[in-house]
Parts: sequence; C-alpha cells; structure tokens
Amino acid sequence: MYQISVEQDFDAAHFLRGYHGKCEALHGHRFRVVVKVQSAQVDDTGMAYDFTVLKQHLADILARFDHTCLNDVLPFDEINPSSENIASTIYKELQPKLATAPVSISCVEVWESPQSGVAYSLD
Repeated sequence: MYQISVEQDFDAAHFLRGYHGKCEALHGHRFRVVVKVQSAQVDDTGMAYDFTVLKQHLADILARFDHTCLNDVLPFDEINPSSENIASTIYKELQPKLATAPVSISCVEVWESPQSGVAYSLD
C-alpha cells in the first residue's frame, strides 16, 4: 500500500464554547494540516496520486479558514472549532473531491501547536 502525504498551514483565531479554561477566550494558532491518502497501485508514470492535485484540493478547503475567526465560518458557527472538528470537517470536504480518484483518505491530521494535534479517520 502506498501512502501519499501533503501538508499545509493556515492561520486562524478561535475560541471553544462551553469549555472552562484558557481556550474559552479568543486566541490564535498556526494550524498545520496533514492529509494522507492511500492507494494499492501506481499509474503508468509510477505515481499513486499527484501531490500537486492533492495540495490544490487541500488549499481549496483551507482558503476559507485562513486569517479568520473560525467561530464565524461554517460549520464552526454551529459546532466548536476544536482540532477534532476541524480535522473531521476537512476530511468530509475532501472526500467528494477524491470520489473518482484511485486513492482513499487514510487520515487528516490537524496540529494546533508542534506538541498538540489530532488525527481523524473513518477507522
């Protein structure tokens, strides 16, 4: 099995509703997002999936989050913009973009600091 990974960052502010601690106040992060897809085979060029295409799909999703207050952006105007919810949202938005691709999503990781991150997958 081949696993292809791309990584991108975005900067945003957020606060966690109903949380009792420092994260209930507005604060910001440079979020790092890692997307991993997998394929059992490569194509005629020896590639399982084109990095450039995967990066563009991810960039299209992250563009609406960059330099915002996530609490003002769908779906985080209704659900908390936790790293867990950010990861699952990116996963769900990426799935249809890869529906006809010869790959499936392994996981989406969201890191809000170099020491703190979450991975989301269907497994």
